Amino acid sequence: MNRFDIVGHRKIWYTFSSLIIIAGLICMFTKGFNLGIDFTGGTLINLEFENTVDINDIRSAMNDYGLGNSQIQMSGNASSDTKAQNVMIRTKDLSQTERQEVMTDLQNKLGDYKVLREEKVGATIGKDLIMNAVWATLISWLLIIAYISYRFEFKFGLAAVLALVHDTLVVLSVFSLTQKEIDSSFIAAILTIVGYSVTDTIVIFDRIRENLKLHFKRGGDIEELANRSIYQTLTRSIYTVTTVLVTAVALYVFGGDTTKDFAFALIVGFAFGSYSSIFTATPLWVTFREYGERRRAKRKVVANPVK
Repeated sequence: MNRFDIVGHRKIWYTFSSLIIIAGLICMFTKGFNLGIDFTGGTLINLEFENTVDINDIRSAMNDYGLGNSQIQMSGNASSDTKAQNVMIRTKDLSQTERQEVMTDLQNKLGDYKVLREEKVGATIGKDLIMNAVWATLISWLLIIAYISYRFEFKFGLAAVLALVHDTLVVLSVFSLTQKEIDSSFIAAILTIVGYSVTDTIVIFDRIRENLKLHFKRGGDIEELANRSIYQTLTRSIYTVTTVLVTAVALYVFGGDTTKDFAFALIVGFAFGSYSSIFTATPLWVTFREYGERRRAKRKVVANPVK
């Protein structure tokens, strides 16, 4: 039975990814991102209720004002994970009128309270921390190229890192297009996605390397070998991505409001991480190898011209 030529149709995959990333980049420069209070700062309200209140009731009341993603911390001597009298709410920047409306609604729904603290707070993730994260990411990509080049070859390392760049840009593009909120957990999601994606890519590259040693002959069809390697690892890739996606979807559906954006980032990242290993990283390696072979052939012709 003839299998679908994945590598032979690589221009389709390149075009598909490019359209998503280009649309995302345009949206990033025009609409930007919906940054959470970790990046922008916001309003902090600390209340001590006369009676014990439930965190879900507080979040439900906040959700009426579009503030369901607010950070809510329960504290006090008789506190638990979900119930307490002392409640600290950290939300986006609110005007005096908006704060008064929210606090009045909390009083009407949950009972009387005493205001312990009410003020504007700065961002917990500053520009310096963001730049350090960017530099750490860039350095990690360079180290990945160096390590994979040492264990495999430079073309493998370059293809793997470009696939990671692809995954990162796709997730950023989707979040910009959908205007999902970005907070500190988003950084954790990106790092998780990068780790998953590069691992899945290495599995395919390792099979390509084995097939190069065992089956490939000089002048052979490199696309056929790459396709064979993909299909030999396809079952493992499907099982892995299905497992992690089921977990991420369950977290998105059954988790609280504060974890939905984190879970959404994981769903997008895991899906495209698996996609890029098959439809981006491997075709890129084939493209780089074919380009290198054409250059070597051209140099050979120049060095030994036909007389």
